Amino acid sequence: MSAASPQTSARPRWIVAGDLNGFFGLVVDNLSILGFIAMALVGIFQFPAEVVFGRMFPGTAFGVLVGNLAYTWMARRLAQRTGRDDVAAMPLGLDAPTSIGMALLVLGPAFAAFKAGGMAPDAAAIATWQLGMASLVIMGVFKVVLSFFGEAVTRALPRAALLGSIAGIALVLMGFLPLLETLKSPVVGLLTLGLLLYVLIAKGRLPIKLPGVLVAFVIGTVLYYALGLAGLGAPGFKLPALVAPHIALPLPSLGFITGLTYAMPYLPLLLPFGLLMVVGGINVSESARAAGDDYRTRDILLVEAIATLVAGICGGVAQTTPYIGQPAYKHMGARSGYTLLTGLFIGIGGMLGIVSMLVQWLPLAVLSPIIVYVAIDITTQAFQATPQKHAGAMVLGFLPSVAYLLLIKAHSWIPFEQFGAMTTTLDGHGLPEMAVILLLGNGFIITAMLWTSAVAAMVDGALRRAAAFWLVAAVLTLFGVIHSVAPNGALTLPWQLEGLARTMSLQFTGAYVALALLMGVLSLWQVRPAAKA
Repeated sequence: MSAASPQTSARPRWIVAGDLNGFFGLVVDNLSILGFIAMALVGIFQFPAEVVFGRMFPGTAFGVLVGNLAYTWMARRLAQRTGRDDVAAMPLGLDAPTSIGMALLVLGPAFAAFKAGGMAPDAAAIATWQLGMASLVIMGVFKVVLSFFGEAVTRALPRAALLGSIAGIALVLMGFLPLLETLKSPVVGLLTLGLLLYVLIAKGRLPIKLPGVLVAFVIGTVLYYALGLAGLGAPGFKLPALVAPHIALPLPSLGFITGLTYAMPYLPLLLPFGLLMVVGGINVSESARAAGDDYRTRDILLVEAIATLVAGICGGVAQTTPYIGQPAYKHMGARSGYTLLTGLFIGIGGMLGIVSMLVQWLPLAVLSPIIVYVAIDITTQAFQATPQKHAGAMVLGFLPSVAYLLLIKAHSWIPFEQFGAMTTTLDGHGLPEMAVILLLGNGFIITAMLWTSAVAAMVDGALRRAAAFWLVAAVLTLFGVIHSVAPNGALTLPWQLEGLARTMSLQFTGAYVALALLMGVLSLWQVRPAAKA
């Protein structure tokens, strides 16, 4: 018999040089989201900081540890099975859109409601924490069930729909929003971004043999504080408060059972949150497959669902997700070591208070540029890995993300009462513009996938298939899975809607039905290619 094949004998290295770049990038992603949660709860809603840092963060970080360890093992198994040394692990971390949603739409308002109902602030904070735990358990169970249907969705949708929807998120949300944070401190932000683009896109070499991402973070952080202390930094500079290291073990708790009662009113919002993560997991699995790493979609989804479930039981309040950008980390030279290092750093750092301290001290102007780079790489890959003829369909799928971006900014620019009025005021020229933005932004990922799939089918001449996608969109619109008329994007029942909300839901549903009928009629006159002799 011949010698053992490399597919069975190759053992991948635990750590390679590129893993250090990947580690710093993935850690920054997670720290930036934890930073937003802390800023929203403590800064906006006056939530007790000790509950955020001592109870919420350790369990949330533990979910990141569990998921990244599992993805590390999956990458090493794939590398050993294929005999390849370039397999990159799927990155896992906290999901930005739903973490923002949990802080601004669930936890913060619930805390305010508990206090308004007569609870003392400390008691209201604990009740809110228990609500957050229960929310994660609900979403975790929901995602476990849906994970077994992921591969069927992958087979049903074209690659343009799967990659295009996340490219839209990358370009508009992961690219533009962090770019704003980068430019709030332009000297620090642009310098950090330029250095990252030099080492990661231009593949330039630095005069010192250290990971380029680390060098960029160190230079940016030192410059930020040096300029600030010298009075030359961004206006409003001040040193953050010092969070002393502390031990907070994410022990399993039954507190989520108490929180289930509090979480029930938020169920119409929590289920779409979980569904978005399943859809995102399907997309990033296809993205990794396009980059050469063929992970089983069900396994990717199941791991992140279990990580979310574990985080909820252990006190977490933000769900985990496989990150968009696995090819970007692969291009950095990362393999399986970066997820191992990230999981250990975030998980153990969350228990020791190190993560809480870093969240306070690392400036957003330094954290944000790495996310901008990942956004650039994702969008580039989407165009490179899909058929050129589907490019137009994919660009169409970017537009719902623009609506979601406007929706995020509208809530921070426009007072709540004025925003509500802008969604209901008619001007005689159709539906209110702000209402259209709201409807297009709600469920934007699924909307993007359906639009891209339908147009790609039209390009391929499969008009009946296109009609089927438009009909699916009509059904999902009717129940608020996409184009929800609820301000928070919750699911709706058509027979419970009234007035303008009912009109908008029916008009969007009717529009999709009309498109489906049009495709069906056109298919009857469709010119078939002549059969070859």
